[in-house]
Amino acid sequence: MMPQIEVATLAHLDQFAELFNDYRIFYEQPSDLEKGKAFLKERINNNDTVAFLIKQDDKYVGFAHLYPLYHYKSLKRQWLLSDLFVDPAYRGFGLAVALIDRSKQFCDETDACGLLLETQKTNIIGNHLYPKCEFEQDIEHNYYNWWRV
Repeated sequence: MMPQIEVATLAHLDQFAELFNDYRIFYEQPSDLEKGKAFLKERINNNDTVAFLIKQDDKYVGFAHLYPLYHYKSLKRQWLLSDLFVDPAYRGFGLAVALIDRSKQFCDETDACGLLLETQKTNIIGNHLYPKCEFEQDIEHNYYNWWRV
C-alpha cells in the first residue's frame, strides 16, 4: 500500500503528539507527551507551522514540520524544515524522502524560494539522506545559537 501524506490539523493532534514525543526522545529530551501536545496545538492554532504526517498501514508513522522564514536575497518566504521523523520500524522504505518531496511541493504551492534545514554532525542517516534529496551543504556560513536561560 502506498503511503499517504496529510496536512496535520487539530484532528491529528493525538497521533502527531505521540510521534513528536518519540522524536524528542530520539534527541535525548525527556518524554512529555502533554507538554508536546500543548506546544503543537498552539502552533497549529496560531498558524505558526505547517506539518505533514505520513500514514502507512493505516498508522501515522512520521512527520515533516515546517516553520516560515523569509530570505533576504530572494525577498520571498523560505521554509525551515525544523523536524523530520520516521518511526524506526518504518525507516528504509523511502518515507522520509516522500515527506521531503511533499515539503518541496509545498514550497512550489506557496511560492517559497526553498527549504532550509540543519542537522547534527552526528546524524549519519540525515547527512547521507539530504544530499540525495538535492540539499546542498552550506559551507560559507556559521550558525550560532543564543539560548535564554
